[in-house]
Amino acid sequence: MKRTLIAAALVAAAAAAHAEDTTVVLVHGAFADGSSWDKVIPLLQAKGLKVVAVQNPLSSLADDVAATQRVIDAQSGKVVLVGHSWGGTVITQAGASDKVKALVYVSAFAPSEGEDTASQGKDYAVPPGIATLQADAAGYLWLPAASVAQNFAQDVPPATASLIAATQGPINGKAFAEKTTVAAWKNKPNYYIVSAQDRMIAPDLERAYAKKLNATTTTLQASHVPMVSQPAKVAEVILAAAQR
Repeated sequence: MKRTLIAAALVAAAAAAHAEDTTVVLVHGAFADGSSWDKVIPLLQAKGLKVVAVQNPLSSLADDVAATQRVIDAQSGKVVLVGHSWGGTVITQAGASDKVKALVYVSAFAPSEGEDTASQGKDYAVPPGIATLQADAAGYLWLPAASVAQNFAQDVPPATASLIAATQGPINGKAFAEKTTVAAWKNKPNYYIVSAQDRMIAPDLERAYAKKLNATTTTLQASHVPMVSQPAKVAEVILAAAQR
């Protein structure tokens, strides 16, 4: 019995040490910025993890990948790379680094190499939120505040939805047509969070991604932004990836 307890303690200590040398790099999606992770970050830090949120320019896939790769390269140890929504396409391209030990997709696109994001949902009905997208004169896409409340973050308090709408990051529409050249998920352990109430990406498409990636899958009864509405459950998945 004593030996069993000692062995368990050693395993726990090793896992904690492993996690301490791991940085979680969080990659936000379209219509958002790094603050979309602000409820998850303190939960991860409380477990001793280092955390960095990328600030994507949302000007192109290449630009977002470059911003993410700079953050990955700056870390001293291993990285758990987490992507939400459009950020899933970004981590698919940026996650090939040897520093990246696991990928976590949160209600996210997960294309194969040679695929663009725009074509990912062609076999599914157009999600309600996508039908409301607006474009400015420069071709940047944004969501009206009413659609943020109804389709993007329908399970958060109204004040939070208003804040999300006010701080959203418009994305260059051309980015969705850019094709990936690698699929980092083919050579990494993968985790996928399916949002069963998603109105921006079809939940069935998310389930198909999880199956394709052979990912450890968690399904939440959540909107497109589970990291805002259910941060503790999202943090649990990321922590599992960090401790593996």
